[in-house]
Amino acid sequence: MKLDVGGKEVFAYAANHELDPAKRTVLFIHGAGLDHSWFGLQSRYFGYHGWNVLAVDLPGHGRSAGPPLDAIGAMADWLVKVLDAAKVERACLVGHSMGTLVALDCAGRHPARVERVALIATANPMRVGEAFLDAAKRNAYDAFDMHTIWGHAAQQPLGRDQTPGMWSYGDAQARLERLAPGVLYNDLKACNDYADGLESAAKVRCPALLILGERDLMTPLKGAKALKEKLHDVKSVVLGPSGHSLMAEAPDATLDALVEFFGSAP
Repeated sequence: MKLDVGGKEVFAYAANHELDPAKRTVLFIHGAGLDHSWFGLQSRYFGYHGWNVLAVDLPGHGRSAGPPLDAIGAMADWLVKVLDAAKVERACLVGHSMGTLVALDCAGRHPARVERVALIATANPMRVGEAFLDAAKRNAYDAFDMHTIWGHAAQQPLGRDQTPGMWSYGDAQARLERLAPGVLYNDLKACNDYADGLESAAKVRCPALLILGERDLMTPLKGAKALKEKLHDVKSVVLGPSGHSLMAEAPDATLDALVEFFGSAP
């Protein structure tokens, strides 16, 4: 599906279905340097089980026009514009990594537009190492390697891919290789600079779910502790022995947690 948001073309996977005002809507927000396809299994499931689905490409990512937005708050406000363009009054939000910050900020500042929020692989603050930032700033391929290796649990490349016929490392790097120069650095810097996570969490009034990887190196378990304490109505699920890329490393368990949390469609 293509939407016009502020005069720029935005792509959102909608499971080949027209949006139905009678249905609940779930909006998926990807992480740094990625795109809507990162939620392949999860977005397809909801799209074919009675939901409206909007798995968006953020500006400058995937099939959406650029330039990328350089701050988490700007991305959160952009989500509201996407809902307006799609004529959706209220949605459930699912974010991964950087997308969790966007979803959290949106739910905190635009509560009337958010029904529930699920945060997959999240932390506050979401600090990015200097070596990673520097490599991304130089558009060095090292940044893609760091993103991929640190983004999966250590046993991931040892023949335990949960999706038959897929190679998670190659799949992630292929997405990163499609990026325009500077986009990955833009995203990583936005995560590193975001300082309003706890304030946003305290403002969230809808139910929240944290789905966390037991062996996540990028957003380790302890990084979500402060968020859990600030959120008013929160449940957490820890998946082991998964890392940061939970939709690929534990696709069925991640989907099961989302289905249980959101409940059935009307």
